[in-house]
Parts: sequence; structure tokens; C-alpha cells
Amino acid sequence: MQWTDDAILLKSIPHGETSLVVSLLTRSRGRQTGLIRGAQKSRQRGLYEIGNRVSATWNARLAEHLGAFRLEPIDSIAAVIFEDALRLACLDAAIALADISLPEREPHGQAFLALGVLLDSLRGDESYAVAHLRYELTLLTELGFGLDLAACAVTGATAELAYVSPRSGRAVSLAAGAAYKERLLILPRLLGGLGRDGTSDPQDLLDGLALSGFFFERSIFPAGQGRAMPLSRARYIERLTRIAASATKS
Repeated sequence: MQWTDDAILLKSIPHGETSLVVSLLTRSRGRQTGLIRGAQKSRQRGLYEIGNRVSATWNARLAEHLGAFRLEPIDSIAAVIFEDALRLACLDAAIALADISLPEREPHGQAFLALGVLLDSLRGDESYAVAHLRYELTLLTELGFGLDLAACAVTGATAELAYVSPRSGRAVSLAAGAAYKERLLILPRLLGGLGRDGTSDPQDLLDGLALSGFFFERSIFPAGQGRAMPLSRARYIERLTRIAASATKS
């Protein structure tokens, strides 16, 4: 059997002396894995960089087989941002999270679209870090653990939302959460927190990543299950933390 789909390259692993096993996030078939014979000797080795957009054709005798890929380039991102350490760290974090969290061969079209928006933003848009956070929230929704940030879980109010309940994943207003705010997560401005102006600073982004990270660790990577958040995400957050500290000092 055979199919062709647009895809984003998530990972490539050497297989034998000449081949690669690659993991792709496809537009309509979710995360897919396959073999590319001779890829390590190919003059197109740059084709197999993470984040590359490709047209992927998969062939196998049976659907449950590993199968073989043939890739045609559409767009490359790593070569564009290789001099920007923070953008590269953001790319690594986003790609690794998709590869680890998304189940194989299960369609997740919104995750594909959100990752595509992030890749476009990384090319030169200064709001790429916001796109990355929204991508993480989209992944949570696609995996069945989406947050409800439209109204206060206690009062139903849509104004002055400031927190998120760690139990329900629903927003909580400033007044309703005042008595137990130490047990709540911060709702950053860029996600509709106080101000609702859509702006962000490094600390606001860190609050947002703490929010999404909490629900990933609780629901997708629970302790003792043999999987964990990718280290590349922690490295990205470390870079943002240093920027936030510098901004505070200045």
C-alpha cells in the first residue's frame, strides 16, 4: 500500500550503515515512522533536519509494517535560524514534544497546523514564543486535555481572569481565587489573563509554559510511566529564564 502527505520532520535515527529511521508529523495521518534507505550517504542529508517540511510518500506491503519513505523538500527552517540560539531552542523543544507526546498513526490535524504556524513564526516573527505556547496548548487539546480559559469556573465571569485551577484546567477570576491563590496556576496575559491586551514579556511566557507544562506532566507524562518532558524544553525554558532575569535587572 502507498500514501503521500505533507509532513514535518520530527526525528531521524541512523539505521545500519546507510539508512535512517525518520519520524514525521503528517497533515492527515498523524505521527508516522518509516525507513529511508541510503539517506546517510545521500547528498541531500540536509533534507533530514528537524522542522523541515516535506512531501512524504510511504510504501509498505502491509499497513502495520514499518514501511519506507521517499521525501521531497518543501521548506527548511533550521538553516534560516541557525544563528539564533533562542529560536533554535524553541524549535528543538516544540519538535521533541510532538515526537514524544503524539501517538503513532493517529490523526492530529490541529497539531500539524499549530506546528506549521510556529515554524512560520520562527522565520522572523518576534512573537514566535507566543506561537510556541499556543502550539503546546493545542497539543494538550488534541490529546484530550484542553484547558477552558473562557470564563471563571466559580462565578462564570469573563472579566479579570487571573488563575487556572490545577484540578479542572478552568480559569478562575481574581476575586474568586483570592482566598487560595497559592494553590492556583497563573493565567498569563497573552492567554486572557488580567489586562487581556495580548502582550507578553519573558516572565509572562514563563508563566504560560509553567501552565502548559503542569498539565503535560500530570496528564501525558505522569511520574513512573517511563516517559518525561523532553530535556530540550527545559533548555529552552532556561534560556527564557535568563532573559527574564536580565529584563528585571535592567
